[in-house]
Amino acid sequence: MSVIKTILVILVALEFFYIMYLETFATQSAKTAQVFGMSREKLAEKEVDTLFKNQGIYNGLIGLGLLYGLMFNTALILPILVYIILVAAYGAYSSNPKILFMQGGLAIVAALFYLF
Repeated sequence: MSVIKTILVILVALEFFYIMYLETFATQSAKTAQVFGMSREKLAEKEVDTLFKNQGIYNGLIGLGLLYGLMFNTALILPILVYIILVAAYGAYSSNPKILFMQGGLAIVAALFYLF
């Protein structure tokens, strides 16, 4: 795998670790409120806090999957990138069109490099 592809996949993994950090460890922070367009009061609600922490674990595992793919099985990388793009597309459709580029943009670039 080329250095550019590797760097792009690492950046996507880091993006998902950052999302995990926001959702799982900094759930009620001002930055989390800004990124997700929610008030800190809403983020402090027990149900929202629990949902965010659960979703954060999923995002962290996506990042781990990408790193695992880089180290042990590169055939896993493209399916994970496609998964990220599809989830971002659904988020853009169901919630906010910006999600496609915010969450999926780097994965789209990485997937394109991976394909060509």
